[in-house]
Amino acid sequence: MKKIGVIGIGKLGICFALNLERKGYDVIGVDVLEEYVKDLNNKTLHSTEPLVEEYLKNSVKLKASTKLSNIIDDDIKLLFVFVATPSLPDGSYDHSQIERISDELITFGRRNHQTHLIIGCTTMPGYCDALAKKIAPYNYTVSYNPEFIAQGNIIRDQQQPDQVLIGEANETAGNSIQEVYENICDNSPTFCRMDRLSAEIAKIATNCFLTTKISFANSIGDLAIQTGADKDKILKALGADSRIGPKYLIYGFGFGGPCFPRDNRALGKFASENNYRLLISEATDEVNKRHLDFQLKQLLEEHPEGSTVTFDGVSYKKGSILLDESQQLALALALHKKNRKVLIRDLKEVIEQVEKLYPNLFTFEETQ
Repeated sequence: MKKIGVIGIGKLGICFALNLERKGYDVIGVDVLEEYVKDLNNKTLHSTEPLVEEYLKNSVKLKASTKLSNIIDDDIKLLFVFVATPSLPDGSYDHSQIERISDELITFGRRNHQTHLIIGCTTMPGYCDALAKKIAPYNYTVSYNPEFIAQGNIIRDQQQPDQVLIGEANETAGNSIQEVYENICDNSPTFCRMDRLSAEIAKIATNCFLTTKISFANSIGDLAIQTGADKDKILKALGADSRIGPKYLIYGFGFGGPCFPRDNRALGKFASENNYRLLISEATDEVNKRHLDFQLKQLLEEHPEGSTVTFDGVSYKKGSILLDESQQLALALALHKKNRKVLIRDLKEVIEQVEKLYPNLFTFEETQ
């Protein structure tokens, strides 16, 4: 099975497509943006994501298109989907882009052979089961296979995952997905195969656990500061316990970004819809807000009115250019309102975004 379709070749999808191509697969990628597709085919795409430009330049078996009909090929039995599922006001996910894709696939009629549609974007638990029923008459199966990656390290994370989560439609689909990862991974990850619903819960529960760990670390750190204890030594001692571990157990800014906050809220939303109140999800969000308030109070005490507070980066995490729910940026805005001057040292791409969103509020120094 050496020919694969990838629907949605944006920031995440293009990395997956390039990793497939790197291991010898013929890949047809589909996206709606004409100029973006042209840049991919001309190998002129500029990307801040490490290795994307290099892998694209060296690729020989990747073709991009704006037409979904180009993947209706009897040689293609696996279709990976990486489109956006943005959060809705109630905390659930918007599946409309997946719906549009499935509706268009249906217009092409029943496939001559069974085709496995593999959803790689985050969905609300239960959605993939509903999608499977919708397109089963057209000889498609639906499996759920989300990515566990970090912005700024997507390609490497795909090459060396701790685990590969597969919510399989059936054993055949699961075997096919696992075979792909066995080929593209440079390590030997743990394959976690289960039903679709369980996999959907497992995905957002993973991020919910990480937000809980981050919030716990920050809470203990805040308590240590409040009482005059050594926050770093306390957290190092906790992390030395093998039952806890040191990862994500470091005092710092609250969690933000495109995944953690929304996955945490989505899990709480799903729980409430099923008559279960997931208190840990609610508490983690509340702790994150209180931590921001605590850090703001500390900064105001340390910096008198009219003085300058310097931020070494305001993206949601170091090395990223994304501002999604950035606690650092939220602090910078709060300090400005309290008549503190704010100097932001960051990448050019981040500075341009902040200046556009909040003109004339901050001063900047560009970093490399």
